Amino acid sequence: MDLAAALRPALLPVTKIAFLPEVHGAHHVPRRGPVILAANHLSFVDSFLIPLMTPRRVSFLAKQEYFESGGPRRWLTRTLMTGIDAIPVRRGDHRAAHEALEAALRVLKDGGAFGIHPEGSRSRDGRLYRGRTGVGWLALASGSPVVPVAILGTERVQPVGARFPRPGRVVVRFGEPMSFTLPPNGRQATARRAATDEIMTAIAGLSGQPVADCYNEFSSGAP
Repeated sequence: MDLAAALRPALLPVTKIAFLPEVHGAHHVPRRGPVILAANHLSFVDSFLIPLMTPRRVSFLAKQEYFESGGPRRWLTRTLMTGIDAIPVRRGDHRAAHEALEAALRVLKDGGAFGIHPEGSRSRDGRLYRGRTGVGWLALASGSPVVPVAILGTERVQPVGARFPRPGRVVVRFGEPMSFTLPPNGRQATARRAATDEIMTAIAGLSGQPVADCYNEFSSGAP
């Protein structure tokens, strides 16, 4: 059974009632072919809302722990993660990070849509932090277009530390697709950094957040 296909029609009306989403620029998301959705990150619910507000299926990476067996809450989390096409990955060392990017690359090579939060962790103070270069690596390695995304209001719907979301209004803005290619004889690390910075600038333009000239070092382990 395709759980994602079965759950989306059920979750969408509930989401619209609970969060009154205001969506702009959805036409910028290609309906077919590989695409990367690069979004800011303010709340645990971001990775649930973006796939529901996007006019096609979107895969996100999620911690392996969310898919493990446990009580009713763990079952609900596992079911929802599976329902939004989340991909379980290990967290931790450099090898785990590389495996996560390879899993994302497989989604794109299969013609899918992949969502990523370049900041890595949720912003605790509302600022948009410097992007980590995994998104630049994916864009250059896959040749996929990147659609910048801003999601606003989720920090009130489910603040950091809150166990469950609460009703509230959210806004999702999709920007124009961006394309990146590796310059001939160019340094890959430099190209990844430049692509990532350009993507973050586009996200900042959509979100209106103050920009922090540093990485977000907070852990995203807690809801």
